[in-house]
Amino acid sequence: MRDGEEAIDYIFGTGRYKDCGLCKIPKLILLDLNLPKIDGLEILRRIRADERTAMIPVVVLTSSVADKDRIESYKLGVNSYIVKPVGFDNFAQAVAQIGFYWALLNKSPI
Repeated sequence: MRDGEEAIDYIFGTGRYKDCGLCKIPKLILLDLNLPKIDGLEILRRIRADERTAMIPVVVLTSSVADKDRIESYKLGVNSYIVKPVGFDNFAQAVAQIGFYWALLNKSPI
């Protein structure tokens, strides 16, 4: 998604995704904290506050190394906090490993 507002619309089936409803609930959300319009922490708050989405695994994948962001993310219920690796190849490899773990190895409650 391009920004936090679009992410919220997709996750909750609103805005341009209203006709979809919750038919495409994500199995995993990779969330950047530094999004325009609605930041990642607010998105995480909304995900965890709604019973329809509260159990979706959320992995923060961000450039923020700030302790306050990491601590707040865990307080809000993030499943994992990962600082983005530098360089496209390293980033792509990290995303592939995250996907492998959450999609194939982890046993999700949903």
